[in-house]
Amino acid sequence: MHQIEFKDLAIFIRVAESGNFHEAAEFVHLSQPALSRRMQRLEAILGTPLFERTTRKTWLTPAGREFLPKARRMLEDFELSVLGIKEMATHQKGKVTIACIPTAAFYFLPGVIREFNQLYPGIRIKILDVSANEGLECVIRGDADFGINMAIAQYPEVSFTHLLDDPFVVCIRRDHPLAQQQDIGWADMEPHKLITVSKDSGNRTLLDSALVESNVRLNGFYEVQHLSTSLGLVEMGLGIAVIPQLAMPSNDSTMLTCRPLRGAPIKRVIGVVRRTHTSITPAADLFINILLEKWSTP
Repeated sequence: MHQIEFKDLAIFIRVAESGNFHEAAEFVHLSQPALSRRMQRLEAILGTPLFERTTRKTWLTPAGREFLPKARRMLEDFELSVLGIKEMATHQKGKVTIACIPTAAFYFLPGVIREFNQLYPGIRIKILDVSANEGLECVIRGDADFGINMAIAQYPEVSFTHLLDDPFVVCIRRDHPLAQQQDIGWADMEPHKLITVSKDSGNRTLLDSALVESNVRLNGFYEVQHLSTSLGLVEMGLGIAVIPQLAMPSNDSTMLTCRPLRGAPIKRVIGVVRRTHTSITPAADLFINILLEKWSTP
């Protein structure tokens, strides 16, 4: 049986990322026919087509999309191996990839990264600031070493280590009539336009569940994709939003403020997500240890 060459993996990744055989051929200094032959050979070894092509466009087949993160890991493992046993053993080189929900990235990571860089200056950090669902998929697929995410569901592929509970609050302008209250209940919000995030969001799922349990219907007037966008609309005076407290701006220079939710509270549980059946890299393990030491609560 033919063996896969690492150069073929690098070419495959380049074609997948560029969507263009000609551009990939120029990048790896091969003729386009030679590059095509290498990809055909790789497809023959794997026993399945990796690309679909037209005269103008190239895109991955379902098998190609599944193979892409595996190819990246194989190539990265090879690159790490050539760094040398001594460098790896002393943690002088390497890379840690973290899939983190954006609000948690601002809160958890800067201090940990600073301390980690002081101890291991040769290890690079890559942050994938993505939604909760995307972050979970990144960890399961192996695109990230681990994630910082919501405990949105139990999956056998991953384990979850608690970091903190993040309560939801009502985000309003400082000059909004509701700002005069110590806390805000569902009934207080009924006359006002509500700004929500999309139904694909884990935060939206928590909010909708709480509304159903409380038998409340609010005036969901605006829907956005990102919490940062909802903050901007609130600041412009277009409505109010129910958001995780970590999403609130940390400075006092904005017109935004927040109040606790009265009654049954909503909270999201945030923690470290790891694959259960795959060993973690030494560099990622070092990072997680610092993260847990700094942020983990009993």
